[in-house]
Amino acid sequence: MNKPDYTLIVLVAIFVIFGFLMLTSATAPVAITKYDNSYHYVTKQFLNGFLPGIILFAVLSRLDYRIFKKYSNLFFASALILLGLVFIPNLGVSYGKAQSWINVFGIFSFQPSEIAKLAVIIFFSAWLEYRTKKNFLDRQTLTRFLIILGVISGLIFLQPDMGTMFIIVFTALLIYFISGAPLIYFGGIMGAMAAIFLGLIKIAPYRLARLAIFLNPSVDPQGIGYHLNQALLAIGSGRFFGLGLGNSLQKFQYLPEVYADSIFAIAGEELGFIFGVLFIVGLVLFLIKGLRVAFRAPDNFGKFAAAGITGWIVMQSFINIGAMLSLIPITGLPLPFVSYGGTALATSLAACGILVNISRWA
Repeated sequence: MNKPDYTLIVLVAIFVIFGFLMLTSATAPVAITKYDNSYHYVTKQFLNGFLPGIILFAVLSRLDYRIFKKYSNLFFASALILLGLVFIPNLGVSYGKAQSWINVFGIFSFQPSEIAKLAVIIFFSAWLEYRTKKNFLDRQTLTRFLIILGVISGLIFLQPDMGTMFIIVFTALLIYFISGAPLIYFGGIMGAMAAIFLGLIKIAPYRLARLAIFLNPSVDPQGIGYHLNQALLAIGSGRFFGLGLGNSLQKFQYLPEVYADSIFAIAGEELGFIFGVLFIVGLVLFLIKGLRVAFRAPDNFGKFAAAGITGWIVMQSFINIGAMLSLIPITGLPLPFVSYGGTALATSLAACGILVNISRWA
């Protein structure tokens, strides 16, 4: 076993510290208004997200990562059960439009779909490693892959949580094609996904409205376009060097979801274009280091898992940032390590612990 990739560890530490700085600043006004405590969200993030997450990171970065292969089916089955429990009355709870949380005796709540992201990566990494050893990357494997992916995606779609469903589908497809699946299958899957996307727009017209706002942000600026326009106003106000940490105006209940998917807009307003570029450079470096770990892994399970974890965190980050910059439609996905969400932070740290673990065996 080698030394871990310290660059990865430093990058994760930077992301987490930056997240707590921005969360402290962005949530103060809404926390004072709702809870009469400006540190309400930061305290909960520390207790429910960081503490369990850093323990998981420390443990999982030292265990032999191949132990997860033995229990991949159990992880996946547990994720399916938890995703099903959110629909049970008085157990599953909703915050906003999505019923995505489980309430544990009224003490705390957690989001199973965040756990499912990591469970999917572990399961498909183990399953596809077995299939590649047996040279089973055929149509039968494709059919089984799509059925398994469809089951877990369907449970998340019913919540509904389209952003998380997309991330899970993306990471599963990434692992599938890294495993050596024929590229001709990719065209068929993309065609099917396009048809499903059009069907989802027809079922829920508000998704078409989001697409229209993305194409023309000036449409209905006080209605469906309010969120995007306020985000653009926040980022534009920051210019090159920002208004200064803590000096955002948009966080005073002008910009919705400042503690969740809009937190990058507050960062842009307070810290400016330069710091935004530095954050993106950090993500690109994380991508390079993560893929380096993947392609130097001693086995296919480590290769697939490292690529899946890296792809998940980087893709979700760029989707969140792209939505705030009006480069893609708003999805509601949080920014990993930065946005409020204890389950998301703990799961991301656990996943990075596994990634660092794999780097030890490179």
